[in-house]
Amino acid sequence: MDFNLNEEQIAFQDAARAFAQGEMAPYAAEWDEEKFFPRDTIAAAGAMGFCGMYSPESVGGTSIGGMAMSRLDASIILEELAGACSSTAAFISIHNMATWMACTWGTETVHRELCGQLVTGEKLASYCLTEANAGSDAASIRTRAVSDGADYIIDGSKSFISGAGSTDVLVLMTRTGDIDSGATGITAFAVPADLPGISYGKNETKLGWNSQPTRTITFEGVRVSAAYRLGAEGEGFKIAMKGLDGGRINIAACSIGAAQTTLKHAQQYVQERKQFGKPIAGFQALQFKLADMVTELVAARQMIRLAASKLDADDPDKSTYCAMAKRLATDIGFQVCNEALQLHGGYGYLREYPIERFLRDTRVHQILEGTNEIMRVIIARRILEEGATEMIR
Repeated sequence: MDFNLNEEQIAFQDAARAFAQGEMAPYAAEWDEEKFFPRDTIAAAGAMGFCGMYSPESVGGTSIGGMAMSRLDASIILEELAGACSSTAAFISIHNMATWMACTWGTETVHRELCGQLVTGEKLASYCLTEANAGSDAASIRTRAVSDGADYIIDGSKSFISGAGSTDVLVLMTRTGDIDSGATGITAFAVPADLPGISYGKNETKLGWNSQPTRTITFEGVRVSAAYRLGAEGEGFKIAMKGLDGGRINIAACSIGAAQTTLKHAQQYVQERKQFGKPIAGFQALQFKLADMVTELVAARQMIRLAASKLDADDPDKSTYCAMAKRLATDIGFQVCNEALQLHGGYGYLREYPIERFLRDTRVHQILEGTNEIMRVIIARRILEEGATEMIR
């Protein structure tokens, strides 16, 4: 067991760090303040391969151009991007998840028309699962797709959709079975975002994640060709859950990237700030706080990398490990940001310092991709199953 990154992973890390510090960090506060969605910057990230990180290079003879990275490699890159702007990095992670779904389960039409531009960031994708009355209980969605010859007619709405109104493709979960069919009646589509009948609500005013818009999407009689369906009818929930395993690792990595940056700022600040005639780094209470922050941060990072390795290996317990990593890393990521703000005292509360932005941006990570309460449900169910002994040794 080797905990060190290999040469290729170090190269990925260095490239992502250079991009993050050169193209994201100088503008992150402005994007947050002005609620600006940096499409050009995301496209530049795509040119480096960061918009199709784990999408396939080709499918069925069709060249897609994805990087086909491991989930472990992708988590390393996302951590670095999030260290500059966790809000933008989180959108890149969502785009990667949606793009991977389109490239993996899409038809030849989807591959030809959409995937090549999705993996380069020329087109951006939103992931559309959540509804006003279907959050944690995703199997209860009501947005409906009714077969009509070679097409489907879609009616319904989706809520809290990242990038909505500013993206080009909607990876959409719909109900093709009746409401009592639950998860087995859900079907996925890759829908062009500008089709007639699609409308967008206002850009929500949020605590954080201001560099990406969040809107409700309404579908009224939207006609979509069956060529845009992902997988077979009834496979949508399975596709959604497979996507969320990776999405949970991604958002966990974004939390750790943000926390790493705030820890670095706190480390510098306590050595510069003087009270009672000496740097506050000399006070043991603050030393202990820093020690706990870095210890928990390292532990969370290793949990993410373990979960990513389980997902890459298609381990039977991969979903449980992804849930554990998401729960641990997003809780610790927010906690470290909060402690870093505390170490800055009143200055940490000012917009002049980046700590409060990272704090606001990481708070939602404990909610999305499945709330941390749902992560505990997933973990507990597995622990209580027969044969779970080996997993928890």
